Amino acid sequence: MTDDTASRAARLLHHRKASLSPGDPIAPAIVPGTTFHLPANGTGAFSYSRAGTPTWSELEAQLSLLENAETVAFPSGMAAIAAALFACLKTGDTVILPSDGYYVTRVLATEFLQGLGVTARMLPTADYDSADLSGAALVYLETPSNPGLDVCDIRAVAERAKAAGARVVVDNTTMTPYLQRPLDLGADLVVAADTKAPGGHSDLLAGHVAGCDSALMARVRDWRRLSGATLGPFEAWLLHRGLETLELRLDRMCTSARIIAERLAVHPAVRALRYPGLPSDPSHRMVGGQMANGGFLIGFTLADAGVAERFLSACPYLAQSTSFGATHSSAERRARWGDAVPDGFIRLSVGIEPVEVLWQAIDAALAA
Repeated sequence: MTDDTASRAARLLHHRKASLSPGDPIAPAIVPGTTFHLPANGTGAFSYSRAGTPTWSELEAQLSLLENAETVAFPSGMAAIAAALFACLKTGDTVILPSDGYYVTRVLATEFLQGLGVTARMLPTADYDSADLSGAALVYLETPSNPGLDVCDIRAVAERAKAAGARVVVDNTTMTPYLQRPLDLGADLVVAADTKAPGGHSDLLAGHVAGCDSALMARVRDWRRLSGATLGPFEAWLLHRGLETLELRLDRMCTSARIIAERLAVHPAVRALRYPGLPSDPSHRMVGGQMANGGFLIGFTLADAGVAERFLSACPYLAQSTSFGATHSSAERRARWGDAVPDGFIRLSVGIEPVEVLWQAIDAALAA
């Protein structure tokens, strides 16, 4: 862990201290109110909950510490992605999107943005480093990509995109601000699904947008208010609580993922494996610089769909569910969602289980 990461993790845990009065609770309150006292000619920090709430403010202060930038919270990762796209694009614009990234982002572009006069160009993540970016108003990237775990050089892409007159948005869901910092590398906006590792307990939907351009962030904030894409107070409180253990959980998850990936790489049942933390992986070139480590996601391929499904059913310590980043390890066969991967491809999200117990269960399920 770098000194900056350690300092950020410590400050995140104590960010409320300066505002506390004697007798105040250490944990933030859940404020469910939708309206606030506004007498004639009076002003207040809050007026109506679609524009802001005290619980949101506590969460956004915490997220802003992580991102070192202004942050706006949303009720899901897709709500955050939609806000960033609509804040940056207008009729006649072209957006470049990853063809191998989260598929719902592509569906939003093809089903809605194109109908509003926005052209969507699709590029594999690995091609961003060399692709012609001219003509785009927005370059949107996801690195490592989900689920293939390909990477591109954020700083280099951002420099080329800006030279071509485009803004840059980075989906940082697979890494979190502890493992990768796109804003420091030249991105205009970062989006993330905090449903994943930041929440960490598979019990909330949330997302956020972060950026350093105050005018652009004002548009993001206006989009939330005008579209009504607002986070509930209980969900905001849950995410605030989840963030307090994020650095600790990531350390366990990423350490375990490296161990399990090393063993899967030599397992006779595994036909192919992707994990950026392994020196043999094509994405390893970004580890130690752009990426702090290889992360907690592993992609591996078994013989076929039937073998993959039997493995998933046989392993007692893998939740068979979509999403990732939870305290429990989870895995799914991604081809069922239409991702361009082999039928036997499994996305494994490593949780916080004791690693040897988890590995023994995975190994036994592979043998079965």
